[in-house]
This record gives sequence, structure tokens and C-alpha cells, in this order.
Amino acid sequence: MNENSITRRNALLAGAGAAFATAGLAGSARAAGRSTVRPAALTPEQQAGQRVIYSYSGTTVPQSLLDAISGGRAAGVIFFGDNISSLDQIASVCEQLNEANAAGPVGAPLLLMTDQEGGQVRRLPGGPAMSEKEIGQSSDPVSAATSAGDEAGALLASVGMNVNLAPVLDVYRKTGDFEDQYGRSYSKDPAVCGELGSAFITAQQRHKVAATAKHFPGLGSASKNQNTDSVPVTLTASASTLRSVDEAPYKPAISAGVKLVMLSWATYPALDPDYPAGLSSTIVQNELRGRLGYTGVTITDSLTAGGLANFGTTAQRAVAAAKAGMDLLLVCGESPTYGQSAVTGLADALRSGTLGQSTFDAARTRVTNLRNSLA
Repeated sequence: MNENSITRRNALLAGAGAAFATAGLAGSARAAGRSTVRPAALTPEQQAGQRVIYSYSGTTVPQSLLDAISGGRAAGVIFFGDNISSLDQIASVCEQLNEANAAGPVGAPLLLMTDQEGGQVRRLPGGPAMSEKEIGQSSDPVSAATSAGDEAGALLASVGMNVNLAPVLDVYRKTGDFEDQYGRSYSKDPAVCGELGSAFITAQQRHKVAATAKHFPGLGSASKNQNTDSVPVTLTASASTLRSVDEAPYKPAISAGVKLVMLSWATYPALDPDYPAGLSSTIVQNELRGRLGYTGVTITDSLTAGGLANFGTTAQRAVAAAKAGMDLLLVCGESPTYGQSAVTGLADALRSGTLGQSTFDAARTRVTNLRNSLA
């Protein structure tokens, strides 16, 4: 897999939930203790690692990833379908990762995450069986969204995971467009998307599984083939449409206490003609934090996405995202070396002053506070 190759998220998007037989729920993995290490005690690589989410392929955790975790150079891990053969197996993996983390210098719980949106997009065997579109079209959508959030939270917690990269808050436009083709949008109505997304968030987070609203400021206007996992995407919605339609569901989600917001890799010329949202300080700082008042953790989509083909290596993308105001950097390559490239890029930028220490510490503190809140 080269620097600009397609992310695993795209290859495993559809049909993931149907690929597994029903399995019994496994016990929760042991939670790691809270951090007792002062920031000054960490090396630049360790400071950088506290902002990076790693990935790997297969069902066996590579020793290099265990070493990065025990060495304090990782904030967490994202799991895809090829990492999971059963609930018992992935619970054992989560336990193994937490044990490595407990041996390290940081101590805050790892962020162990997956995409358990519902419908076609499920990595773990189990619910929610209904897609967001099916929830939106049901006879009692709020109840259905609440049940879906409860199912997702209980399932992830049962295997030791503590972050779900859901719900999708994109407001789709046409039948069969990018989000609608997989049933990943609740509605064409932003108010409905906000209400149902908030119900999902509230129910899920009762299980101490953090929710992630995505993909800010919105992929709802994307056509069927405008997939940022594969290619650069430009969405030409006006600023007024982006704010009144696409960003609107985030207001109730933020009020509901959503713990993470994922930025999209599309470019929105009406807001910033030069950079995709996750690399745009204008969109991260002015729109999300400034206009909407969001104070929680921001997370990128995968730094390996084809949508970033024009923005250098994984290391360069990591630095650009951090400069824009992204707190957590998601790296979905098939090997932990991709995550390590992001760590190296951030550490080098921290040493050189390209990334300021105080701003870096503020982002890392938001991430650490999130991790400790999930213990």
C-alpha cells in the first residue's frame, strides 16, 4: 500500500454486518488506569503518539503495534472487518492492547474504535440492524434511533471498545447518492438528522462508548461516485446551504454532548477553496469551533485516503491536519508503519517549532480528557 492508496474504510464499507455469523457476547476487556504522567515527561514521539490512531490488517496484532502502545506512542486503534473473526476474538485483542498500554508511560485508556453505524456498515457481528435511512423512515424514528444507539453502545462495550465512529449526520439530497446508496443518512431534512443523531448519541454514550458525529461540514451533497476515500472531491454548495442544511444537525449533536466530530476530506470552495475540511483551519476553527461552539475532540478521516492525493505523504498530511486544528489523526493503512509515519511527522514538526508546543498540548489534553472520561 503506497502513500496515496485507497483507504481500507472504502474497501470494507458495504455488507460488513452480513459477513458474520451470530456470536455470543464476550466479557469487557480490562480498562487501563488513568494517566499520572505530566506532559513534560513525554518525548516528542510520545507526545505525538497521543494524537494518532493506528490500524493493522488481519486478526493478529503486529508486535510493532504492541511496541508502539507500550512505548507510549499511540492513542488508540481502529478495527475493520478483517480484524474481527468473532466477538470473543476481538475482546481478547482489546484485552491484549490494554495490557500493552498498562505497561506504558501514559496510563490513560486506549481509544479502541470501529464503525458500527448500522445497516450495511457494521464491523462487529450484531446490531444495529437498521440503517439510518430505515430508522428515519420507521413509524417511531426517535425510538428506533435510541434503540440503535443503545445496541451499538452495549455491543462495543461488551468487547472492550470505547469509541464508535457514528452516527453519520450527512443530509442526503437524492435517492442513490453517495450517502443514500448505503442508507447512511437519516433524512433529507436537517432537523430530522439532528434529532435522530442526537438520540443515537445520547443512548450510546450512556454505555461509556463515545459517539462521533461525521462528516463535518457534510457530505450530503456528494453524488454517488464522489467518494473521498478514493479520489479528491469538491462540493460546490453555497455557504448559506452548508450552514442551514449540512451543518445544522451538528447543533443538536453538540448540545447532546457528542464527544468527537469527524471532519470530511471534501473541499468546500464556499468556505475554503484551497484545503479539504480536515486540513482547513477556517472550517475547523471558524465553522466548527467558532460558529457552532464545539469544544470537544476533533478527529480526521483516514490520512491514507485517496481524497488527499494532492497533499503529500502521511507525515505531511498529519502535520497539516494538526496545524488546522485536528486533535486526533486516524491512519487506516494496512500496517502500523502508516501510523508511525504520522507520529514521526508530528514529532519532527514539534521539535522544529512548525507545530507550537502550547497548541499541541491543548489538543493532546482534549484527547487525554476524552480517554480518561471513558474509563
